[in-house]
Formats: sequence, C-alpha cells, structure tokens
Amino acid sequence: MNKDTGQGGLGSIEQVEALADQLSACADQIHARVMKDIKGHSGPFTDAEQATARALLDDELLLRQRANSLYADAVTFVVKTLGKPQQHVIELTAQAAEKIRKITRIGDVVGLVGALLSLAGAAATGQAAPILVALAKIDKQVAAVNASAPKRPPVKPA
Repeated sequence: MNKDTGQGGLGSIEQVEALADQLSACADQIHARVMKDIKGHSGPFTDAEQATARALLDDELLLRQRANSLYADAVTFVVKTLGKPQQHVIELTAQAAEKIRKITRIGDVVGLVGALLSLAGAAATGQAAPILVALAKIDKQVAAVNASAPKRPPVKPA
C-alpha cells in the first residue's frame, strides 16, 4: 500500500512502511549478491575478500533490523516536513537495490550499503534533516557507481 496523501515523503504511516519495504528489498539484494559472489569465486578467498563479505552480511542483518523497526514503529517515524516527495524516496532506494544486484565488484557495494544504513537510521529519528542528508548520500553513491561502471561500446547499426 503506497498511498501518497499529497504530503512530502514519509508523511504517513503507509509511506514509512513503503520505505521499510524498499530497505528490506535492498537487504535481499545484498544477501543475493554476496551469495552469488561466494558461489562464483574460484580459488581461496583472501582475508580482504572474507572481511568484505562478512561486513556486507552484517550490514544486511542491520538493514533488516532497521526496516523491521520502521514497520513496528511507523506511527512514531512519520515526518511531516521532509520536503521530498515519497516517489523520490522510493525510486532512490529502488535504484540502490538494482545497483547492488548489478555492480560487477562486490567492494563497490560497500559505500552504497552504508548509505542505505544511514537512511534507515535517519528515518528512525523522524527528523527531516538527517533523512535528507542520507538521501543525498545514496544519490551520491549511485552516481559514483554509475561513473565507475565500465562503459559499453556504442551499438553499430546493422
């Protein structure tokens, strides 16, 4: 139920729950991504690779916990003055989930996951300022991932 009541983003219980849904979807993508990289890895893992995978799985758990907190306490986390539309909040988190799924190097996921955790924590404050900072951080991380992605050669007409 993604009711947009004309208020800014996170301005209703349903909108806070929609953010929790998106954060849960991001956690699903983190888990799937780490498992894919583990299954697809050849040879022994380096200490750095192990540490990155463990850290991402820990972050996945933390993101799920924060999403569950948003579900449980949505009424207390309603933000009346966010100044960003709900659609922007949801689209940005959906972009983050898609980037997590498609990023070629798992190490590139770390900054994006950190930004999502910042959003989850900021949403739990019910205050607009930290939420806006977290949204900007996600936007910046998505842009950084886009900038570092290998460029595809132009398709030549047949």
